[in-house]
Amino acid sequence: MNILVIGGGGREHALVWKLKQGDGVQTVYCAPGNAGIAAEATCVSLSPTDLEGCLTFAKEKDINLTVVGPEAPLVAGIVDRFAAAGIPIIGPDQKAAQLEGSKAFTKRILEEAGVPTADFEIFDDPTEAFQALQGKSYPLVVKADGLAAGKGVLIVQDQGEAEDAIRTIMEEKAFGDAGNRVVLEEFLRGEEASFIVLTDGETILPLASSQDHKAIYDGDKGPNTGGMGAYSPAPVVDAAMHEKVMRTVIEPVIEAMNRRGTPYRGILYAGLMIADDTPYVLEFNVRMGDPETQPILFRMEGDLVETFVRLHEGQLHKAELAWNPNPAVCVVLASGGYPGSYEKGKVITGLESLEGRSDVKVFHAGTKQNERGEIVTNGGRVLGVTAADSSLAACREKVYKAIEAIHFEGMTYRKDIGLKGIQREKNV
Repeated sequence: MNILVIGGGGREHALVWKLKQGDGVQTVYCAPGNAGIAAEATCVSLSPTDLEGCLTFAKEKDINLTVVGPEAPLVAGIVDRFAAAGIPIIGPDQKAAQLEGSKAFTKRILEEAGVPTADFEIFDDPTEAFQALQGKSYPLVVKADGLAAGKGVLIVQDQGEAEDAIRTIMEEKAFGDAGNRVVLEEFLRGEEASFIVLTDGETILPLASSQDHKAIYDGDKGPNTGGMGAYSPAPVVDAAMHEKVMRTVIEPVIEAMNRRGTPYRGILYAGLMIADDTPYVLEFNVRMGDPETQPILFRMEGDLVETFVRLHEGQLHKAELAWNPNPAVCVVLASGGYPGSYEKGKVITGLESLEGRSDVKVFHAGTKQNERGEIVTNGGRVLGVTAADSSLAACREKVYKAIEAIHFEGMTYRKDIGLKGIQREKNV
């Protein structure tokens, strides 16, 4: 079996690593990949949003299964193109991918399905959005409607900041066409969790729970990022909460999409805020999360290739997944200045000292190999150091010990990944 993974970040490295372990896998390609992926798969110089190029490559290499990592090609309709060509691909079609492509669409689906979510208003006109700020409670969440590479959600503390946010999104077009529409949303307080499922439109197969850490600094301070670390499982999602999320969030949304005639098939990620024992939906992603994928797949014991094939065939009810009971923690090492401006090309040292370990894995995100053969930084989030052990506390100790071996100029990372989970375990 020949497999193509589309994307080049930490999530895609984890997918490549896990898919390679599947029975009958012959060759794994990745477009475009990164320096770490290049050590485990054949990297192809194709942009994930070059839909025609990816399709042509899949035909040339007789690809049997394509797995899409990032959201942009899914929202652009890559699944529709591959499906029309008869090439198996994992992900929702373009209509269903609106669950991530449009926050306004998602809010309306949640409302229709009766799923708990923050109160909201949607505006196409900035003047109307400005007027709606009168009398609002703060903090307030201001969201660009479309895809904004994880940067289109702004939490504002007063009306002045809210006006600036609307101006930035809708008038200055800081996020391009993603800012043609804006969503004003109530700020929810609670504990976040990531809940990811596979579905063929009928059967829903949940993956292990996880918790992401979006803010750049310890204590959830500072601007949001694509994610600075994650751990799995998330103690906040106990058995009772797991059942509640499935019953009150996932199942109603899948049913609502079916009623609309836009059935959802693929990977669905619910970003949740758990408050007063209620799971509220903050967002949907139409693919695996990053960095949640890293600790989740590090714990997965089943054959992911077989599971994806079952999903594509509409036979997900025949799939089975097993999980190592031990938790896993991933800590992201980022470039200095991220999520703002940062420099690339910084030489990374120490990676070789962690190779070959079964309990620690360094997943590459923003890396490449320079002309001297050195691995250098090539993005904001650079590496995801992931470790498994018998407890969250042991995972934390192991992962931060492993990080001590790695160095690049400007390297920054959070020191508190996993502490929320440990505290929750103590309070149980």
